[in-house]
Amino acid sequence: MANPLVGIFRVKELRERIFFTTVMLVVFRFGAVLPIPGINVQVLNNYFTDMQNSGNAIIDYLDFFAGGAFSNFSVFMLGIMPYISMSIIMQLLIIVFPKLKKISEEEGGRKKIQSYQRLGTVGICLIQSFAVSRYAANISLSVDNLLSIPMLQFTLLSMLTVTTGTMFLMWIGEQITQRGIGNGISLLIFAGIVARLPRAVYEVWQRVINGTLNLVFVIVVFVMFVAIVALVVFEQQGQRKISVHYAKRVVGRKMYGAQNTYIPFKINPSGVIPVIFASSILTFPIQIATTIGSNVAWLAAVSRALDPQGFLYNVLYVLLIVFFAYFYTQVSLNPVEIAKNIRENGGSIPGIRTERIEEYLTRILNRIVLPGSLYLAVIAVLPQIIQMLFDFPASISYLMGGTSLLILVGVDLDTMSQIEALLKMHHHEGLTRRGRLRGRNL
Repeated sequence: MANPLVGIFRVKELRERIFFTTVMLVVFRFGAVLPIPGINVQVLNNYFTDMQNSGNAIIDYLDFFAGGAFSNFSVFMLGIMPYISMSIIMQLLIIVFPKLKKISEEEGGRKKIQSYQRLGTVGICLIQSFAVSRYAANISLSVDNLLSIPMLQFTLLSMLTVTTGTMFLMWIGEQITQRGIGNGISLLIFAGIVARLPRAVYEVWQRVINGTLNLVFVIVVFVMFVAIVALVVFEQQGQRKISVHYAKRVVGRKMYGAQNTYIPFKINPSGVIPVIFASSILTFPIQIATTIGSNVAWLAAVSRALDPQGFLYNVLYVLLIVFFAYFYTQVSLNPVEIAKNIRENGGSIPGIRTERIEEYLTRILNRIVLPGSLYLAVIAVLPQIIQMLFDFPASISYLMGGTSLLILVGVDLDTMSQIEALLKMHHHEGLTRRGRLRGRNL
């Protein structure tokens, strides 16, 4: 009875939330294998099997973020990335245009911003789905009987179904966040990665049996992954505590005594968001260039330049991770607002003048964010290093290292922290004895 896993299912609210989340994830996985109308599934599978055998890093990359739905040409083939891309664009627009920022701060303004974000997501989906239909047309030129309906009809139908699929995924993510457990959007990415892990492990095993992979190299890489997971957990849980002292205050007829507390600044305040944002920004041009690049010379050059195994892609990836780490930290942890709240509540930081609190907090955040973002970037480019050193296939290295590890660990910690909070709210023991799980909203 003292087992915390048993306690999870004894709490009715938690049990219902987990059941709802599981059902939504099953629907997501079902949609990932449901093909677009007009596609000959058998011919498509044979085509992509030949491509994977010959090695295509870009297709593996797009499949990684869509949970295998891209190579299936399913209704969820774009995944949730268009919504994430639009959310990045909207956050940047709010900073650039004061009018949008004013709207976001008004009562009900958040709903208006979300409606603009949804409309923008539809636009991005229409562009990407059109590119996908062109990609299918290019494949049909070299493969017979791929399309069972006329090209114009297939283009319109694919744009409608793929856009609807992404919007439905966005709705599923919002429902999981509200009625389930964990952050819905992050869990959809998490589920896509986990769903492809068994296939990756099976492929590694087959390559070891066939002699194309050295068993010693596989064991070394596996040990590296376990060590990296431990380091990611340690880094995600790390904090820098800023002491804050509050003097005695009189509120109405009551006097509140002095108290000492602290502001917990994460070593990596933004969690895995910089990795997801950077991947989303790069996925959009890669998909457009790959799907219609064969017909346009400069797009074909962009597709070759942005090869996920290439130098330019990895440089851009690292720079974007560092940029979004700083960007999201400034959005979520604004030193001006924190300093203002401290002063308004009669607080002070020992050894720091009141008028210099903002400057002090900004300096601390800058010192924390830089090493944290570089740490994320090093882990994110780890698959390319493993491929070069151990000659691992791209489909395996993407799933077993780098970005996937960061997302899996980050989402898992966030979900466990929510379960922990619900258990303690219902007077149950947490998942860990010390109860030190600290999640972050992904």
